[in-house]
Amino acid sequence: MTGHAEEANLIQELRRGTLVLAVLSALQSREYCGADLRVWLAEAELPIEEGALYPMLRRLEAQGFLSSERRPEDSRLKRFYRLSNAGKSAHRKMLGQWHALSGSLALLNGEQP
Repeated sequence: MTGHAEEANLIQELRRGTLVLAVLSALQSREYCGADLRVWLAEAELPIEEGALYPMLRRLEAQGFLSSERRPEDSRLKRFYRLSNAGKSAHRKMLGQWHALSGSLALLNGEQP
């Protein structure tokens, strides 16, 4: 018997995969420090915990999709992230795949793509 916990796990899995695309999408137009990126994602109704965002940013930077720079702001050093050329390319490909998947799911659900 499937319960609410199992459904919540499925939704969490979907969100986790979507958040990488959301982060790349947010960074396509400007650079952000982690705190401001969290606010922007929350305003877009994609809240993310610090404990998930910062490891993701470090991983994406290690993979070459982001670059970062530490600089002072509000009397503290903050790390600002931006898309690298590889990140821009990955974002375009991921977004294209997202649109294709959305269209396929619309068809499977009897909706207009």
